[in-house]
Amino acid sequence: MNVYLLQVINGVGIGMLYFLLAVGLSIIFGLLRFVNFAHGAFYLLGAYCCYQAMQWGLSFWLALIVCPIVVAALAWIAEKVLLSRIYEKPHEFHILVTVGLALVVQELIIIVWGPLGDNVPVPNVLDGVVMWGNFIYPKYRLFLIGFTAVFAALLWWLLEGTRLGSAVRAGSESSEMVSLLGINVFRVFSLAFALGAGTAALAGVLAAPIRGVDPFMGIEALGIAFVVVVIGGMGSFAGALVGGLVIGIVQSLMSTIWPEGARLMIYVAMAAVLLMRPHGLLGRG
Repeated sequence: MNVYLLQVINGVGIGMLYFLLAVGLSIIFGLLRFVNFAHGAFYLLGAYCCYQAMQWGLSFWLALIVCPIVVAALAWIAEKVLLSRIYEKPHEFHILVTVGLALVVQELIIIVWGPLGDNVPVPNVLDGVVMWGNFIYPKYRLFLIGFTAVFAALLWWLLEGTRLGSAVRAGSESSEMVSLLGINVFRVFSLAFALGAGTAALAGVLAAPIRGVDPFMGIEALGIAFVVVVIGGMGSFAGALVGGLVIGIVQSLMSTIWPEGARLMIYVAMAAVLLMRPHGLLGRG
């Protein structure tokens, strides 16, 4: 039972990372109706920013704050210069441009840091394990669960209890109405895009000490993010949270029960949800 309890707790931690990764994608699609295949590239940039910061001798805690802000700023520039020009185009244009952007980022990562992966050390204060009787669990993973839970609550407050959040939610329903109220809807779009990219980068920073960094981790992350968004429902904050937890727990449990099929079961879970609820668990029809 301790093994399964450990895997469930692991699944919650992984699921919260998947939530951070997917919620930005969900916000961007819900507000802009924009299919962003460059989302995994922002996760990749966040992880490598953390790696480089620690190579320079900076602390993990500084990287945790600075890296998502840096990546959000880069995403804001990319949205202003490139992506805002194709919002009104068909989704095929969105896919073509964002896939191209993701490939450019990936190749730049390979040029600067090389094609091989590397490890990122766990902060000294979080190294080691916590013991409760016979139950042993890594300190960093406990921190991951607590930190992402607090961040999720803050993000929910930002989207539900602030003027920016109201504008984002209203813009997802009717951008014309928001414009008539005197709100610069294009500025809201840019901020929402940067926020989504920043949360993906934060997921990359938090994931780096667990899985290390490599130039192809963005592709894997993008696939997971889309699965979580599809399960939870497009444009739903709560759906991204529930979807992330479902996928994290399923993957973690299956790694014990059937290790070879752990990744397969992610897509089986997605198919099962879509058969019962085509718009996702909490999506709007």
